[in-house]
Amino acid sequence: MKRTWERTLVLIKPDGVQRGLVGEIIKRFEQRGLKISALKMVEGGEEQIGKHYAEDIGWLKSVGKKTRKSFAEKGIEMEEADESIGRRIRAWLMNYVSSGPVVAMVVEGNHAIEVVRKITGATEPRTAPAGTIRGDFSIDSYMLGDNLKRPVKNLIHASGNKKEAENEIHVWFSEDEIYDYERADEKVEFHKTW
Repeated sequence: MKRTWERTLVLIKPDGVQRGLVGEIIKRFEQRGLKISALKMVEGGEEQIGKHYAEDIGWLKSVGKKTRKSFAEKGIEMEEADESIGRRIRAWLMNYVSSGPVVAMVVEGNHAIEVVRKITGATEPRTAPAGTIRGDFSIDSYMLGDNLKRPVKNLIHASGNKKEAENEIHVWFSEDEIYDYERADEKVEFHKTW
């Protein structure tokens, strides 16, 4: 079981906090059997949010490429380089996440990274399935964000992979802020009944 046990970072972004969705969001993770091992409300400063949205060239280019594709689908060709587009979006994200308090949490469980992202839903709320956090509570879209020159307001951030989760957890939490305890359902053993 330890091989499948993971930790991941979740941020309820300022729009989620301002709309009073914190309890509902936490409830969805706990109902699924995931454990909240760290939790706090914080207003991240420029340095902390800058570490979260690190100036990784690969990430910047990836974001730029996705944005270029989104614009191309609307018949708009972008002339600037992918990295330059990524830097602009990084600045938008940093402004968005610093616009108010966020609720940061470490969520643990079997396959936690994948399960949390399924509960969270697609990055663009417009395309997120009903039953997911973004699909149920937001209808924002890339097009709307592009038109208003801001990132998509999608309520929540969830780490995308193990390396990202490890890095992001250390941006928001020290090890002494993360608690190790056993949920009651972790003790349940399943036995064959036949």
